[in-house]
Amino acid sequence: MLKSTKSVLFVLVLLLPVLQGAAQSKADGVRTINIEAVTGLQYDLVRFAVKPGEKVKLVFTNQDDMGHNFLITQPGARNEVVNAALQLAEKGPEMDYIPDLPQVLWSIPVIYLGESKTLEFTAPNRPGAYPYVCTYPGHGFVMYGVMYVSSDENMPDIRNDENIPPSRREETAANQKKVPEDHAQHSQQQEEKPALHPYQPVPPYLYRVFIEGSGLASIAVNLPHGLSYCWDAESCRLRFAWEGDFLDNTDLWHGHKNAYAKVLGEIFYRDRSTYPLRIKTPGTIPDAEFKGYRLVDRYPEFHYRLSGLDVYELIRPKPDGSGLIRTFRLPELNEDLWFVFSPIDGVVYEASHGKEESGKIKFPAGNNREFTIIMTKAKGK
Repeated sequence: MLKSTKSVLFVLVLLLPVLQGAAQSKADGVRTINIEAVTGLQYDLVRFAVKPGEKVKLVFTNQDDMGHNFLITQPGARNEVVNAALQLAEKGPEMDYIPDLPQVLWSIPVIYLGESKTLEFTAPNRPGAYPYVCTYPGHGFVMYGVMYVSSDENMPDIRNDENIPPSRREETAANQKKVPEDHAQHSQQQEEKPALHPYQPVPPYLYRVFIEGSGLASIAVNLPHGLSYCWDAESCRLRFAWEGDFLDNTDLWHGHKNAYAKVLGEIFYRDRSTYPLRIKTPGTIPDAEFKGYRLVDRYPEFHYRLSGLDVYELIRPKPDGSGLIRTFRLPELNEDLWFVFSPIDGVVYEASHGKEESGKIKFPAGNNREFTIIMTKAKGK
């Protein structure tokens, strides 16, 4: 059985360029691209290439039991478009979650299982990587691909292509590795285990989720060392962290109304403060506004504003897996800054600098534009 599986994987790897080419054809000077939405928040075709100014006929079919749309954006605009779609709120359904932005070049509205729609357009004259994405809530940060516009139609090695989901790059690399015979029993046991993800993810990675104990705009991040955390983009704060398995998103992926992701590990930290960062005085609660995030070595660095000041926060695991390291940057800060915490948060705090004063760490003006908070799991928690 194992030998047969390895043979299939080997054949699939050999056929990968062929399969990618099979999804497109050319007739009468028009290139036809066929893309399907499939189970697990994925497009079956995560990239394709066309020539500048070429006429394109794109056929989008939904083979999943969830609704999906299809947007092609300007180079580098995918995250901006996804965030704008989330801001549509109650207007989202009537707009098919397609924001009215110049960064959106072409789009197909939400379609459902078995439906198909066609998009015809002329490829841009400017070469580059043009992302395509599903902006249905909760999908846009994992369900995307890229259209390369290039005169020679060349694309980078798929294993190093940062314009497609990390899971698809790593999936290709993993399929090229031979599975040792002595791992056969372990592999069979892994196959028998219920799949909680539509593909094999490699941390760090994230999902937009609805999750108990956080706001409606939440981001769950799985880290190395079996650690995970929930970031509340509505209130701009780290809500809680846990160790063990990540999430069960089954209900969400199956389109259940008001579905919540389920934490599979043990929560070791909860933020029990009114708000952790205070500007000027420790009693002042700032106004928070989420501005998005960027990936730094695949770790999300969150960007938000507190009372008009830009804040950048990057969260990584401690090298030994015993907690989290939070790095803050406030480039324009000229006031005192306070980090407020509770003794029952579940962690022990340590700061790169600053002075602790009974549940508060003070970072004096002039030396507080960048600092680190280390959170180590408390013993017995």
